[in-house]
Amino acid sequence: MKKGQIVRGHVISMGFPNKGIVEVLPENNEGIEEAQLLRVNNAILGQVVECSVKKARKNKAEGRLLSVLYPSILEDKEDVCPYFGECGGCLYQKMSYEKQVELKEEQIRRLLGPVIGDSFEPLYEGVIGSPREVNYRNKMEFSFGDAYQNGPLSLGMHKRGSFYDIVNVEGCRICEKDMSEVLHITLEYFKEHNISFYHRLRHNGYLRHLLVRQAQATGEILVDLVTSGEEPTLLGVDAKGNSGENADFSLGMKKAALSQEELLQGWKDALLKGNYHGKISGILHTKNEREADVVEDHGTTVLYGKDSFDEELLGLKFHITPFSFFQTNSLGAEVLYQKARDYIRSSFSGGACVYDLYSGTGTIAQIMSDAADKVIGVEIVEEAVEAAKENAKENGLSNCEFIAGDVLKVLDDIEEKPDFIILDPPRDGVNPKALKKILNYGVDSLIYISCKPTSLARDLPQFFEAGYEVKKICGVDMFPSTANCEVVCLLTK
Repeated sequence: MKKGQIVRGHVISMGFPNKGIVEVLPENNEGIEEAQLLRVNNAILGQVVECSVKKARKNKAEGRLLSVLYPSILEDKEDVCPYFGECGGCLYQKMSYEKQVELKEEQIRRLLGPVIGDSFEPLYEGVIGSPREVNYRNKMEFSFGDAYQNGPLSLGMHKRGSFYDIVNVEGCRICEKDMSEVLHITLEYFKEHNISFYHRLRHNGYLRHLLVRQAQATGEILVDLVTSGEEPTLLGVDAKGNSGENADFSLGMKKAALSQEELLQGWKDALLKGNYHGKISGILHTKNEREADVVEDHGTTVLYGKDSFDEELLGLKFHITPFSFFQTNSLGAEVLYQKARDYIRSSFSGGACVYDLYSGTGTIAQIMSDAADKVIGVEIVEEAVEAAKENAKENGLSNCEFIAGDVLKVLDDIEEKPDFIILDPPRDGVNPKALKKILNYGVDSLIYISCKPTSLARDLPQFFEAGYEVKKICGVDMFPSTANCEVVCLLTK
C-alpha cells in the first residue's frame, strides 16, 4: 500500500475504543501483491469499507474511512437517528444494545486480558449496561457555525472528520429531549436576528457554544450561552455592508441592530416560553476570549434563576455548576458508583482516612463517606471543589474535606496518610510522577475508575511492579451508541 492510495477491505477485528482492523486483499485491490492490514477509526467488525491510506509503514499502516460499502451483520437496527454517520458521535447506533454491550465486553477483554494475564478471566465481571439506552446524557456542548462554507447559521455537533462544518442535531437521541427544545429555540432566535458565529480561522464573530445540562432526578435545566468578548455582529456582513463572498472581514463586521443586553434579554424570554418536560433553573451568559475552540469561563452573568442545577445520586444531593465535572449519565453513574462501593466494602473494613483523587464535584467522596472516618478529595478545578464543599454541607457530611490543586503537588502537603485510595483520573490517566507518589503510600487496597481503559492498561504494570494485583474488574457502559466504556478495577497488595 502507498500513502494516498484508495483501497477496499473487510473489517476483521476491533480494538478499543473504535479501532477497526481492515484486511486488504490483492484480489480486491489493484497494485496490492499480498494481504495487508490497515488500522482505521470508526469502522465496525464485519463491515466492507473503502479507505484512504494515511500511513503505509510496514505492520503499522493507517487509513481514513471513506465509506461503508457493505454493513456488518451486527448492524441490524433500522430505527436510527437522522444524523447517524454525519455527526461525529454514536458509531454503534445501528447495533442492538445487547450487541453493543457484548462488543465492548470483548474489546475490554482483548485490551486488558494480555496486561493482567491468566488471572484475568476469573476476575472479569463483564460489562454492565446503562439503565437508559437513549436520552441518557445530562450534558451537551453544542457548537455554533455553518453546515457548509458561507451557509446559514447552524447549531449542533461537528461533522465527522471536519473541524468547521456543524451538523444541526435537533432531536439527538442520546441527550435529554428538553435539550433539543433549547437548541431549537436558540438557533431560531439567533437566525432571526442574523447573528454571527465565532469563526475559528478569522477569530471574529459572536456566538461560540451552547452548554445545556439537565438533572435526571429533578428535571432542572441549566442553559449557558458562550460567546466571544466582542459585541454581537451580523453573519456574513462586513463593516461596509457587503455579504457572502463579497465581504471583506478584515474591515471588521457590522454590528447587530440590537445591543448585547437587548439580544440576550430576548433570547432569555424566548427560552422561558419553551415547552419542556422539566423546568429551567438558570439561564447564563459566559464570555470566552480564548482563540482556541474550547469552552472557557472568562466571566459569567446570570440572566435568569441561578447558576446551578440540582441532581441526586444514591440518596445524596448535588449542586452542579456549568463547568464542574459530573458524570454525563446520571443513572449510569449510580451503577458505576454502586459497583465501586461494593468493591470497597469487599476489601476495606473501615479506617481513618480515604483519599478520593481527581474528585470532581465530590460525588464519589460523599458516596463513600460512610465507610471511613474521613475522606479527602483532591481536584484541580477550583469551581468543582467549591461545589463539592457545598454538596457535602447540603448532605450533612462533616467528614469530607476537599482540596483544590494538582494531585502531583497537593499530595506532599496532606499530613494525614490514607488507608484506602480511590482514583478517578481524566481520560489520559494518572500523571506518572503522581502515580509514583500514590504507590509509595502502600495502602492495602485501592480502586481505579477509568473512563479510558487504554489509560488503565498503560498504568496497570506500575501497580504490578509495586506489589499489587487485580482482585476484581468490571466494565460499566456509561455511553450507549458510542464506542466508549468505563472500567472499575479493584487492586490489592
